[in-house]
Amino acid sequence: MAATLRIQSDWSRALSRDEGEAWLSCRSPGKPTLYGSVTRRGLGSDGVPDIVASEGFVAGEVTKKSILISCPHENVSTKFLAPYTSFCRIHQKSITCLDISSGGGLGVSTSTDGTMKIWQAANGEIRRLLEGHVYDVNCCRFFPSGLVVLSGGMDAQLKIWSAEDASCVVTFKGHKGGILDTAIVDRGRNVLSCSRDGTARLWDCGKSACLGIIADCGCPVNGIAMGTADNSLNLGTPEKPPSEREVGTEGKILLLAREDKKLQGVGLQSRQPVFLFVGSDAFNCCTFLSSTYILAGTQDGNIYQLDVRNTDAPVQVIHRSGAPVLSLLPYRDGFIASQGN
Repeated sequence: MAATLRIQSDWSRALSRDEGEAWLSCRSPGKPTLYGSVTRRGLGSDGVPDIVASEGFVAGEVTKKSILISCPHENVSTKFLAPYTSFCRIHQKSITCLDISSGGGLGVSTSTDGTMKIWQAANGEIRRLLEGHVYDVNCCRFFPSGLVVLSGGMDAQLKIWSAEDASCVVTFKGHKGGILDTAIVDRGRNVLSCSRDGTARLWDCGKSACLGIIADCGCPVNGIAMGTADNSLNLGTPEKPPSEREVGTEGKILLLAREDKKLQGVGLQSRQPVFLFVGSDAFNCCTFLSSTYILAGTQDGNIYQLDVRNTDAPVQVIHRSGAPVLSLLPYRDGFIASQGN
């Protein structure tokens, strides 16, 4: 496993002053952690901060928005990027989930302060407060139109909201435990949810009805992801013809990140299991990189890359730290991961 190089503070804020300091650490499995610091000594003539690292570390390329730090002893380097912008007044406590509309104009987020808000992505100005869930709201996402929001809460309710006037237009009831994640099928006539009650369900938005239980796992399902299956994959055959209200489920596979250390693939239309992979700890999240490759993250910090055509062994296992992997997002030719550290 590779060494992990971290800056142990908000370095962009610490180094934005004329003189500032941020702490460094470099950790390799089985070895003592190396500690150090980076210090800003002022500005160069080109307006770029003059950065120096303490013994054992090297400050390489420095720009106004990034710092390249190396630890020669462990042969590791990391580029740290400053935030493009920061919105500090949307929520009062930790943000638990957020999404950006397809056009990039609006954001929606939930927080441990008990609120769910819609805001301008350009400046963080709050546009709408979405009120109606009882207890915490766990997940939120925009429909492809960018005008409607889907949310799920600890009250076991799934809700659809208008981003224009903050009205709740649909409430789905049927889960017996808090909803932990959602997904939208194609343009959004159908949506998916998973819950602490161990089930993943398909819903018809037009008639506010449950179209079926896709899987019943017997343990909390922490995250789901839907994707188009590779053509060579056998998704199974439905036991009975699907409802005419079921739209866009053919050829789709649903990933289930389960609390019992299992990552499961299920044919969305057939409701039939496709694969079952056992990991090192509870799976928190999952996503598709392509129709062939998927990612899933565990509570003990592992990120598994799997080939859906053969899940007997992972393509690779990435372990940067022992902190829980909380979310995964495909990005360009790679992905972005968030961890609980």
